[in-house]
Amino acid sequence: MNVEQLNSPEHLWTADTVYRPDLFKGKVALVSGGGSGIGRAVALLFARLGATVVICGRTLEKLEKVVAFAQSKGADMTAMTVNVRESDAVDALFKSFHEKFGRLDHVVNNAGGQFPQHAIDYAPKGWMAVINNNLNGTWFMMQRAAQYWREHQTPGSIVNVVVVTERGMPGVAHTVAARAGIVGASRTVAVEWAPLGIRVNCVAPGLTATEGLEVYPPEAQKEFPLANPLKRPGTPMEIAEACIYLSAPSGSFVTGEVLTVDGGGKLWGELWTAGRPDWYALPRS
Repeated sequence: MNVEQLNSPEHLWTADTVYRPDLFKGKVALVSGGGSGIGRAVALLFARLGATVVICGRTLEKLEKVVAFAQSKGADMTAMTVNVRESDAVDALFKSFHEKFGRLDHVVNNAGGQFPQHAIDYAPKGWMAVINNNLNGTWFMMQRAAQYWREHQTPGSIVNVVVVTERGMPGVAHTVAARAGIVGASRTVAVEWAPLGIRVNCVAPGLTATEGLEVYPPEAQKEFPLANPLKRPGTPMEIAEACIYLSAPSGSFVTGEVLTVDGGGKLWGELWTAGRPDWYALPRS
């Protein structure tokens, strides 16, 4: 299958899954960045498994297309717009959310984004845009969810979609910095929030076949098969199932962890997201 087919809502709805259809019956899940890519796959899988799902993001048109598809399949899904970089907007989201649904069980923080560029050339504005999206935005959603569960004295689960940070990722230093911050925060608050019945984990996808690959230059895309020893990208469904594993009772004794889903890439592959510099193509003297 090509990228378009792997990301089509119809494929995501019918692809095989190991989970039973009523796994999240009676539960409510909030997925940020649910209008495309991994977020859309996570939202549709939650919906397939019986959850009431709210997807949020900045672009209502994208969100509504996912909602319309899910509703055509009989699923319970709603779209809400929010700019996660603004704490006041996140507060308003949770207030509106509670008024409409009255409960929250699961949060998957997938909203974010980056652009490939050699780090030495980042403009301050570009750096801050990625940090605000991927670090601050995720943190605002995490903290507000925890406050919600503390206020209502109910447990909850948070899954943050990050990146593989152990080896670094040339070309996207800004997102590696931001996501590493979320990994550190998640490990810390997993301990602080455990008495509240809140679990906090991360999923770190490797190269994944979503529309997001289109932002990378052709010279980088040609090398993507070298990113892991399986010599293929992951699929949105494979990442979604990892998020479900941590959200569901299967992950009930897991908190503060990073589940890496990268085909072994952090052990072997190379990923030059802005293209391989000429120096690395030559033998060292």
